[in-house]
Amino acid sequence: MNAVADLKPDALWRHFATLCSFPRPSKHEAALRDYLRDWALGRGLVAELDEAGNLLIRKPASQGMEGRVGVVLQGHLDMVTQQNEGRGHDFHRDPIQTRLLDGWVHADGTTLGADNGIGVAAALALLEADDIPHGPLEVLLTLDEEAGMSGVQALRAGWLQGTLLFNLDTEEWGQCYIGCAGGVDVTYKRATQFESLPADWRAIEVALTGFRGGHSGADIHKQHGSPIRALAHLALDAIERYGARIVSMRGGTLRNALPREAFVTLALPAGAVPWLDDLVGQWRDGLSVRLRQVEPNVQLAVAPVDAMQALSENCSRTSMELLVATHHGVFRWSPDIEGVVETSANLGVVHIDVVHGFEAVTMARSLNAYGLSDIKRKLRATGRLAGAVVIESGEYPGWAPDPASPALALLKQVYRTQFDDELAVEVIHAGLECGLIAAKYPDMDMVSFGPTIRGAHSPDERVEVASVEKFWSLLKAAVAAVPAA
Repeated sequence: MNAVADLKPDALWRHFATLCSFPRPSKHEAALRDYLRDWALGRGLVAELDEAGNLLIRKPASQGMEGRVGVVLQGHLDMVTQQNEGRGHDFHRDPIQTRLLDGWVHADGTTLGADNGIGVAAALALLEADDIPHGPLEVLLTLDEEAGMSGVQALRAGWLQGTLLFNLDTEEWGQCYIGCAGGVDVTYKRATQFESLPADWRAIEVALTGFRGGHSGADIHKQHGSPIRALAHLALDAIERYGARIVSMRGGTLRNALPREAFVTLALPAGAVPWLDDLVGQWRDGLSVRLRQVEPNVQLAVAPVDAMQALSENCSRTSMELLVATHHGVFRWSPDIEGVVETSANLGVVHIDVVHGFEAVTMARSLNAYGLSDIKRKLRATGRLAGAVVIESGEYPGWAPDPASPALALLKQVYRTQFDDELAVEVIHAGLECGLIAAKYPDMDMVSFGPTIRGAHSPDERVEVASVEKFWSLLKAAVAAVPAA
């Protein structure tokens, strides 16, 4: 189902439809990347891969524009893969099904991939166009941005020739971003002791679903509920009141997405099952009161299951206490920029079972190195106090704002001319690839902008059609207005 076939601008939406037709989870973008390389070569453009597999496409300047500053348009090919429970979408095989509703393009129960598919499609449309004046043009398409930024981490130094970069990976039309948070993944691994259950014990799965989810950086300030934390609290109540034990637990799917559901299986003496029903009822009422403004669709369900073994009493308690103690949400607001989160952590994924043992993954972010060090130390200490092995990985730097950026001045002027309004200048509490690019190319001047996308990293992801047309107009005008080198 191609709901975007008749949308404007034609070329941009046509390229986006192509992206939707290629499965492209993080680390599985090669088929799409190779298709785009062949597409570029077929148009007579230069197309190269670096050692990490990133794709760079070069287009010569338009006639008379040869002396202009070289521009790099940058985006990433992978997408976050989230779907509603029971949807049955195979992100490694199935295309994304798009639909148009009230001026927004959605997917059918899955993430859409507008993050960063719209930005990539716009860059491809510019490469294709022969009626848009531009200086030397490069399009850099990176891999694995959503699962650790390994593509841009290994970006070849000295490869890019342009000195002005437009990152096309932000999600609020009318805003230009000049800085972003750095981040790190913090994983807890803890030894588990499973014991056989007495014959008269029963097991019950408690499912907590219907949370909004969202982007672990851009949406962290909205104080969405955490099903993982809520179920850990409920399980602790069951352990402390009725001697329950943990059979298994799972929640969330990605460290950079706010979790939308979690499931815990509890074992307890048969006589305590009715009491547990009362406890679940109390929690259902309490969640309704506490979360009704931010999570109106939460559902708490209980079903009997079979189980032969469970964690020991001490291991059950300590595992749940670690999840309760681990920081989730805003850690510190910026003292310099009103309303902007400085430091945060997202408890994104947990697995407890005989295969994984205990494993939980948190993604921490901060606008500065001091804040990132602070939250890392807190998470490290929390894990170690609970006897967990703490693994830090995938750390990447933030992007320091430069209010005097010539690229920013150019974009503000073009925006004012195009829309008779002032462009808002922001710093985003999310990870962009700009910080890592700047580390390899310290003289690169860069800004980031894009159309309006809502619900990124969740099945509610959608992009506003009207903002895509405006974004396209701004990008074309900005590329045409680049000054002489």
